[in-house]
Amino acid sequence: MWQIIGHEWAVELLRRSLVNGRSAQALLFAGPDGVGKTRLAWALAAALNCDANDPPCGRCRACGLVARRQHPDVLLVEPDGARLKIDQVRELQHTLSLSPVMGRQRVAILSQFESATREAANALLKTLEEPPPHATLVLTASDAELLLPTIVSRCRVMALRPVPVDTIAEALRTQKGVAAEQAQMLARLAGGRPGWALRVLEDDGLLAARGADLDLLEELVQAGRWERLDAAERLAKRDDLVDLLALWQVWWRDVQLAALGCRDLIVNLDRADAVTRAAGHLSAAEAARAVRGLARVRARLLRNVNARLALEAMLLQWQRAH
Repeated sequence: MWQIIGHEWAVELLRRSLVNGRSAQALLFAGPDGVGKTRLAWALAAALNCDANDPPCGRCRACGLVARRQHPDVLLVEPDGARLKIDQVRELQHTLSLSPVMGRQRVAILSQFESATREAANALLKTLEEPPPHATLVLTASDAELLLPTIVSRCRVMALRPVPVDTIAEALRTQKGVAAEQAQMLARLAGGRPGWALRVLEDDGLLAARGADLDLLEELVQAGRWERLDAAERLAKRDDLVDLLALWQVWWRDVQLAALGCRDLIVNLDRADAVTRAAGHLSAAEAARAVRGLARVRARLLRNVNARLALEAMLLQWQRAH
């Protein structure tokens, strides 16, 4: 019972490696936020400690503890503030050197490893190269290219791609009891990220926040130089800036599609009118440049550049849609 939405190929690959006794001890799950990286990592942790013939069974004590995030041998390491730090890695290395408390494997899930400082990443290298026999490390990152090549080369890399809309919608209907129309809408808005859709079901305030962020974007597209500079200063202080820029990337990609006459492929259906208006003033090439610019700034932010200066340069390059 992996209970993963989409990524059947990844589940089958991991399942076969467990059956054959050849499970990698260092893995890297790469893909956009909400695509299912961490969920897959937790499922693998359950499978590694489950006693059933076809793990994870979802019924045994180990599976139950992992599901409740209470298994003593499964460790989640997340960024401390904006960065994952060397002290966290050293503490993890000490813990991994100890024998498991109750399971067969200690499993460390290092979330958002692109946020690791260079010192933290370098400190982890030896553990990735020669992990203790009873330890498995699973790193997650939005993009493998954001990590040190020496980190990537020591891991089995699995790139999780966006999940099809219909797959997400079906899972929302069958697993969560969501009405068909709402499931289809959420699946489209998720942009291939089932985790985002599941979070919205738990917190409908996320939809309101998304609406406010897109309102701001649509204002900035029509704004002048000084309004954009002022916005850059405010945006640079946001803790969720990388996620915000990912949302804006999808909107600009919608503008590009609309400019090419492909309105049926637009993700932000509730913003179709604004997207179409922008596409009436901007070319597909201009929208594509904005998409690439957002991707560059997101990558630079993860490398700890000056956020305000990066945002200013990006916003001033946008063509005005008026």
